[in-house]
Amino acid sequence: MFLLLDKQLKQSIQQAYSAFLTNRGLQSRYGQKMMIAEVARTLGGIAQNSEGERSGGSHISVTEAGTGTGKTMAYLLASVPIAQDRKKKVVVSTATVALQEQLILKDLPQLVTEAGVNLTYGLAKGRGRYFCVSNAEKVLEQQNELGQIALYEDEVAQKIDPSDIVQVTELLNHYASGEWDGDRDGLKNTVNDAIWKLSTSDHVQCTNRRCSNFSICPFFKARQELDKWDLIVANHDLVLADLSLGGGAILSPPEDTIYIFDEGHHLGVKTTGHFSYRLRVKSSQRWLGKVTRSLNKLLNDASEHMVLRNYVERMSTPFADMEKALEQWQVLLQQLLEDKLQGPSDRYRFAQGVIPEPLQLISHSFATAAERVVLKFEQIVDLLKEAMDGELADLPREMGEKWYPQMGMFHSRVQAMYGLARSYASPDAAGGLPTARWIVKVDGPEGLDIECCSSPVSAAVTLQEHLWSQCYGAVVTSATLTALGRFDRLYADLGLPLDSPCAIFNSPFDFKEAAELRVPAMRTDPGKPDDHNAEIADMLLASLPNESAALVLFSSWRQMRYVLEQMPDKMVADILVQGDLAKHEILRQHRERIDDELPSVIFGLASFAEGVDLPGNYLTHVIITKLPFGVPDDPVDATYSEWIESQGGNPFAEWVIPMASMRLTQATGRLLRTEQDKGVITLLDRRFITRRYGKQLLAALPPYRRNFS
Repeated sequence: MFLLLDKQLKQSIQQAYSAFLTNRGLQSRYGQKMMIAEVARTLGGIAQNSEGERSGGSHISVTEAGTGTGKTMAYLLASVPIAQDRKKKVVVSTATVALQEQLILKDLPQLVTEAGVNLTYGLAKGRGRYFCVSNAEKVLEQQNELGQIALYEDEVAQKIDPSDIVQVTELLNHYASGEWDGDRDGLKNTVNDAIWKLSTSDHVQCTNRRCSNFSICPFFKARQELDKWDLIVANHDLVLADLSLGGGAILSPPEDTIYIFDEGHHLGVKTTGHFSYRLRVKSSQRWLGKVTRSLNKLLNDASEHMVLRNYVERMSTPFADMEKALEQWQVLLQQLLEDKLQGPSDRYRFAQGVIPEPLQLISHSFATAAERVVLKFEQIVDLLKEAMDGELADLPREMGEKWYPQMGMFHSRVQAMYGLARSYASPDAAGGLPTARWIVKVDGPEGLDIECCSSPVSAAVTLQEHLWSQCYGAVVTSATLTALGRFDRLYADLGLPLDSPCAIFNSPFDFKEAAELRVPAMRTDPGKPDDHNAEIADMLLASLPNESAALVLFSSWRQMRYVLEQMPDKMVADILVQGDLAKHEILRQHRERIDDELPSVIFGLASFAEGVDLPGNYLTHVIITKLPFGVPDDPVDATYSEWIESQGGNPFAEWVIPMASMRLTQATGRLLRTEQDKGVITLLDRRFITRRYGKQLLAALPPYRRNFS
């Protein structure tokens, strides 16, 4: 039957909102109130059958809510009561750690204490954030007198400093004593990535319930808590990882989940990255040789088990076929690079993602052989699982525990190799969205190597198949979802059902009063990059000494480094530069300097154009050196643009300008974070007022006060 938002549920949401406002001493915000109603209307209108399964109706709400709207509390107040009424879980997925921390430390506690919503919640993390007792024990067991270890036979033995062994021992002791819960983020002292990699695990290595340390495993202890929560805070990567495993492997099953994708404008890029493939030819050749040696050792250990021996022996032919194909691949790709690459470029993109026929044929041979190897590894892994369960008399449990993690890693890597080869061997469907394919020269352990790459140009098909068609309900929200004021680009990129309702709730800020948008007179524009960069350097040399708290956003590393080199040492001392420190440390030091009444300037790239929250005196001037167009030779963007053109469209108008509009809105949005903030935004790109598209970009920005020279 079709269930609308019933009177009692509607009343409970209204009462929770009223209680929140009263207890916080706040006035109702129009945008927040309207967003609560919009989200509740969509989720409350989901049709479901007697089994609680979604059976029709719009089930996805798309909402753009400007800074200061209070969107986080809006979607929580609307979604949680409905999820509890329908016996579903809520998964709030973000793109940044900062928003996760805000949810866990501020918004969700307020939802419980101030709005009176009875709710259990927690933060879900990937397996790689948790300590693996078994792997740490292996490190200590396998270190030899030379201080070298190799957890798996296919790895090159690493030099292990005695102090590193001490750190692993300390981690074990801290966990065993109960002083630490095994969560990396809960450590008092930081552990470097190399040590942590030895002390954690992933889904292909983990033996799960068959592990002798399963009962004390930090990750599975955390998982047990997760199952008890009404609401789970996660990130986009973890949600996508769960969906790629079929859904319900890490988080709750999609059909029993209402997803909230905050910072939803990141979801498309995260998805295409998650379903991309890469393969290095020489590195893969070396790896296949090591796998063969490891399999021979496995045969020695399990010489009595005829089924296992049969599986391994049947790999010899497809392994030989893979090695032969890689040799042919290497010759063909090397010739292709010599013929196609001109000048200093180290990358060649296949136009429209179309692979030349000779390379297609070799890729097909490799994919055919790799598929056979994948199937054999699946059989071996299943056999080792049976051994760990004690179901095979002639294959001891200890042997299963020893070999399962390594075979799982082999299986996973061959699957990835198969994925790349299949992508190169299989042309895209005529008229459908293409796959971007390109090759890159890289430096590897064997010297010059060639990396083959493949990536979907759009997340649409993947998200339609794995997420939107499977989930009970969803909310996609952000301060910036529209491009040039429209949702078309978002719906196309994410494959959202066209009947999904969308709404824009504007920020309550008085933009004209609070901020001035300046475009100063300049002699040059980015069409002459060297001259433009030189003029930017001169302007910053003159203006930065007068700044108290500024953020300068550059278009490239090259541009940023060039400008920095023109600065005298005295000025550089007041500049925090992306790449010199971690982002969170740059922001911490910046705030500290402002608190000490010292000037501070941040030099950053695209990652500082969003997710940076510096209210009040922490940021009074945002300087954007260039309109944020995408990198012209990005393989994915270039392939997508070709496809748009092949469909009779205009890539610049339909793709490049809308994406620049979203990025520019994000960048300018760094300035005003609260209703009390004031400041200036300076754009050092005259194209904004001299080109026709500049009017489109300006119209999509908030109504800042203008000062165009």
